[in-house]
Amino acid sequence: MNFEAIKFEKRGNIAIITFNRPEAMNSVNSQLWLETGTALKEFDQDPDLWVAVLTGAGEKAFSAGADLKEIAAGGIKTTDEMKEWGFAGIVRNNVAKPVIAAVNGFALGGGSEIALACDLIVASERASFGLPEVKRGLIAAAGGLLRLPRQIPQKVAMRAILTGNPITAAEAKQWGLVNEVVPHEEVLEAAIKLAEEICENAPLAVKASKEIVYRGLDSTISFPPEAWNFNDQLTAEVFSSDDAKEGPTAFAQKRKPNWTGK
Repeated sequence: MNFEAIKFEKRGNIAIITFNRPEAMNSVNSQLWLETGTALKEFDQDPDLWVAVLTGAGEKAFSAGADLKEIAAGGIKTTDEMKEWGFAGIVRNNVAKPVIAAVNGFALGGGSEIALACDLIVASERASFGLPEVKRGLIAAAGGLLRLPRQIPQKVAMRAILTGNPITAAEAKQWGLVNEVVPHEEVLEAAIKLAEEICENAPLAVKASKEIVYRGLDSTISFPPEAWNFNDQLTAEVFSSDDAKEGPTAFAQKRKPNWTGK
């Protein structure tokens, strides 16, 4: 499809998805929701794309969350597939490959929930995070209440949730909510550099590692040993791949591996 509310760029094995509504602080309307979900689906299905970077256009906002003007005008229109993807096309979307958020400004409400749905976060020094919904008589229903207490200490998360007060980039780094805080003008390139580091590794192994981590967080490792079952299954699939043969061969031959994703 032709994208208008986002930009979708392919740089080597990296997909760069940019919310492109700076005049509306990259707030999420129905078009941005549909296009982001569609771009992530294309990314996930393309064997030549291994990592995605998600960011916002402009100097102020990663995303201000839901587009209140569209909501006031009758609500955000969603298809069945958009509902499966969840808010902004990502918060319930089971993207198998790594997604990095390059948070270039404030990410409040739904904007924070988008960032929380990503696997890694690189933040501008100007970035801020928060779930201010309680200040408006609402709640963060797009995963913020579920993910924030799993990604930072519970008491810290509860304070942010119950007060609705923002978390600065420095505080987010202190509590492990973000991986890096960089100068504002460097945030996208820093996220791309992190994506390139991941792309140095075998894509099947990276993809399987992500799946094991997330499934393992919700499964037992003692009794019944649910986590070990899918751990062993995915391990067998990876170890039987061409890339699993290429890695040791390249090491023995003292050369860079040539990953095929097969």
